[in-house]
Amino acid sequence: MASSAAFPVTILLHGGSGRLHPAGTPFLQQAAYNEALTQATEAGYAVLAQGGSSLAAVETSLRLLEDCPLFNAGRGAVFSHAGVNELDAALMDGATLRAGAVAGVRTVKNPISAARAVLERSPHVLLTGAGADEFAAATGLELALPPWFRTEERWQQFEALRRGQAPGAKFGTVGAVALDQAGHLAAGTSTGGMLNKKYGRVGDSPLIGAGTYANAVCAVSGTGHGEFFIRYTVAHDIAALMEYRGLSVQAAAELVIHQKVAPAGGLGGVIALDAQGNMAMPHSTEGLFWSYRSADGRAATNVCNMVIE
Repeated sequence: MASSAAFPVTILLHGGSGRLHPAGTPFLQQAAYNEALTQATEAGYAVLAQGGSSLAAVETSLRLLEDCPLFNAGRGAVFSHAGVNELDAALMDGATLRAGAVAGVRTVKNPISAARAVLERSPHVLLTGAGADEFAAATGLELALPPWFRTEERWQQFEALRRGQAPGAKFGTVGAVALDQAGHLAAGTSTGGMLNKKYGRVGDSPLIGAGTYANAVCAVSGTGHGEFFIRYTVAHDIAALMEYRGLSVQAAAELVIHQKVAPAGGLGGVIALDAQGNMAMPHSTEGLFWSYRSADGRAATNVCNMVIE
């Protein structure tokens, strides 16, 4: 689907970082990741090509990834120490700096839509826990019972961790950044958080400036060790380096991930997009799932550190 926009409409997604596929992973599972990311990318791009907003494109793509059990977001989220799924999401409009986020929700089928509802239908930025669930219900969002979110694979990971076995280093958070025909950027991130998290722990994904940020210069979504992304305000720092030091999106993103966060002990990656459609996907982990499509016909998906164009 072609676009005649004045700006190079682009959408870029991630599906987590870390050790994406251990040795011996069946090819069919790799293909499933590729298909899910590609379908979500195409759905978001279709919104942009038809003149839709970057905000709507990001939400559209992330809803599909939340519904896919392959990722640590929505259905397929990891379990907390209490054996429940606690979900976080954020969405930010770079044109207006409006943002919405939810943390620790348990009954919202698509947390990214709850984040958009907070952005558009409340005076707040971040709602948490039972209050966020109540808000979602009051605004008519689709709700889901615990069995919807549970997958057997995630439960077995939880059980293995409780037996003292290491589940492997993989962060399955999902995120998207987009540039629309009006030249407006948006960013969104959705996650189930850290496996076996306690005490209502909240990571970087729903925190504006940490795991999610968008302004007129760039849009960023992160995935990785949230405590480090919070301390180093990763998403905003990338935007600040571009705005105040004139760095390119690639240079800014690489500096933050490789020269600031990684030396401190924080592993992860980001996707970043500037207002000219330039992209960056740096990561300090073994791999990073990503997928994109742009108005100039470029499109690619990366799974298992193998790019499929």
